[in-house]
Amino acid sequence: MALDEKERSELEEFIERMRGYRARHTELITVLVPAGFDINLITKQLESEKSTATNIKSTGTRKNVQEALESLIRITKGMKKAPKNGIALFSGNVSQTEGQDNFITEAFEPPEELGVRLYRCDQTFVIDPLDEILEIKELYGLIVIERNEATIGLLVGKKIKVLQKFESFIPGKTNKGGQSAARYARIRDNMAKEFFRKIAEVVKTEFFDLKNLQGILVGGPGPTKEDFLKEGQLVTSLKEKVIGIKDIGYADEHGLELLVEASEDILSGQEITKEKKLMEKFFDKLGKDKDKTSYKLAEVKKALEMGAVDTLFISKKLGKKDQVELEKIADKTAVKIELISNETEEGIQFLNLGGVGAILRFKIK
Repeated sequence: MALDEKERSELEEFIERMRGYRARHTELITVLVPAGFDINLITKQLESEKSTATNIKSTGTRKNVQEALESLIRITKGMKKAPKNGIALFSGNVSQTEGQDNFITEAFEPPEELGVRLYRCDQTFVIDPLDEILEIKELYGLIVIERNEATIGLLVGKKIKVLQKFESFIPGKTNKGGQSAARYARIRDNMAKEFFRKIAEVVKTEFFDLKNLQGILVGGPGPTKEDFLKEGQLVTSLKEKVIGIKDIGYADEHGLELLVEASEDILSGQEITKEKKLMEKFFDKLGKDKDKTSYKLAEVKKALEMGAVDTLFISKKLGKKDQVELEKIADKTAVKIELISNETEEGIQFLNLGGVGAILRFKIK
């Protein structure tokens, strides 16, 4: 499931903060506990690591590692089980001055499932698995097809996942003429239609129930891809999700890569289109029903504190301190938050308006 803007913002802020820490020695401890893992086993591992830490030669490093482990053990012992998405634990002395202490301990529950178990003692914290959660999880179906083969895949964020690959075994053209050639061509056409229908059935199986499917991209050489969409009997709901048809010279795994490359304009446009619609809604409301909107920091903050805000719009260029403050107030009354870039004309116009706006639940003037 894709992160909402509030979850994404909180995770980005946490990662940025943890990335800024660096120890003078190898003494920062990261423990990643995957979803569903027995927290008692983590406690036992940390206790074992604490015993092993007595072998560290440097007195200062040994002391810091043991104290960090003790902090994490207290946390895990206080938990009956790991949170549903797992948990990321961090502890260590982040002071940059030799002999001084600045211990931090963090227990962070990620907004999506952690799929990795990890224990690491290093000069920096391990945050790559949290970074991966930030990757866009919107899904795009990929189909590359020609008469002889087809490959079906998924674009998950920036990663291409190959789902299924097929060969049709349709024979090539004959050199014979007359009635034999015509009959042979009809046989090949019928075999092609059967192949297209088979692929359409597989596409239905793979894509029909995907909740985060944003669209389908189809590629292939010549008219084959159009023939597939015409003759394959693809279910209407999936056919309507086709957002791009591209000329691609391959119908294998490499063809999926080429299809994504050729569709960059479409894929980047999806987020831009969403943002444009949000801003159009805000500006339209501002023009037609001004009493049900608010903009500029002080006025929006006042509306939030009154519980009057339905949807809060925040420019990504707004100062981090103001953004965090607004989000904390919004969280108290279940306000929907939309972060707006400055990559569109509407986003720039919104930033020039103050970078903060809201659609209200009720009039406050």
